[in-house]
Amino acid sequence: MTHKITRDRYFWTVALQTVCVNIFLGSFGPSQPLLRADQGTSLTIAGLHGTAMGISSILAGLVNPHLAHRFGRPFTAWIGIGFFSVGLVAFVASPSVLFSIPAALIAGFGVSITINNAITAISTHYKEMSPMALTQANAIASCGYVSGTLIVGTIANTYRDFWRFGMLIALPLAAFLFFGMRDKTTEVHVPHEDGSQSGKLSRAFWISWVGYVACISSEFAISFWAAALIIDRTGATPAISTLTVAALGTGMALGRWYGGRVLKRWQIDTQLNTFIGIQAVGFTIVWFSHNLQISFIGVLIAGLGISNQFALASLRMIAFSDNRPDLAIGRSSIAAGIAIGGSPFLLGVLGDAFGISRAYLMVPVLILIAYAIVKISPSHVPQKVLQDNEL
Repeated sequence: MTHKITRDRYFWTVALQTVCVNIFLGSFGPSQPLLRADQGTSLTIAGLHGTAMGISSILAGLVNPHLAHRFGRPFTAWIGIGFFSVGLVAFVASPSVLFSIPAALIAGFGVSITINNAITAISTHYKEMSPMALTQANAIASCGYVSGTLIVGTIANTYRDFWRFGMLIALPLAAFLFFGMRDKTTEVHVPHEDGSQSGKLSRAFWISWVGYVACISSEFAISFWAAALIIDRTGATPAISTLTVAALGTGMALGRWYGGRVLKRWQIDTQLNTFIGIQAVGFTIVWFSHNLQISFIGVLIAGLGISNQFALASLRMIAFSDNRPDLAIGRSSIAAGIAIGGSPFLLGVLGDAFGISRAYLMVPVLILIAYAIVKISPSHVPQKVLQDNEL
């Protein structure tokens, strides 16, 4: 029997919401060399923008279960888009690091709330089909990531002083979604009488949580500082290196769209460790390369490896949550906050102390931890339905 995912209005609304926030994420990391040049800061100070986004993710993780309980997932996602839009405008308008860091905090809070509810919305809407549906939604989101990187990089190459304005392309899309695609007929949300999801989570959940931290840490270490590494290894300009990192988003998009087709007969844990292994290959190429074109290929392969780690690691935690997806994703947001805030900042500190190339050796350590955690704590996410599915 063949099953297909129906990409309905609900799917496209959720997917395009994540496109909005990924435009910002795609331009934020690779733009760090540009931001450092504008503000005249060290790697450590520039890394505080990532720390601010990490803190915002932790805050989002703490309040998300309560917001989802009180307002429902669809409305909570729109709350996230609202915070994101305000923070984005503030970030673009902030000339000083004293203002851009708080702006990153506000935007990051909105990003996390939006993504958290996208995961749980897709998971509950598609049930057993959620692994494939979520990877497809993430593939569409990657279009925003690539667009953000290319737009900012192109503007930086042609109109150097106006690169931040490229990020604002997310705002018209957000407005279109809110006024044109928002479901205005949805019934009024009634909070569950048992209150928001709570309780003690299992040891298996927390072991997988540590693996999730490692996955996200390695992803953001690469996405935030790959441009700086390429500059150091190849001598490329900040603007050119920013465009090169568009390969990361391209690899992520390809992996998210086609990865489910290629690996759909494999168990979730096997899929996750396969992607982790591909990331390790891509990182190795980038780290040893002194050629811009080879670095481009390495970043592309790293993007392929990173592509589905977020979705698959999230589904592992949901599987360990005893049917409490909002609680699981809330705790995963805290994990993401630790990873996003800690990993780029630590890499920046190490970069100032030892050079960006040596500092980057923390990435394979994170990759190894992520791989080992999956082996130590196997999940039982159902694959029976996926084995006979087509995209």
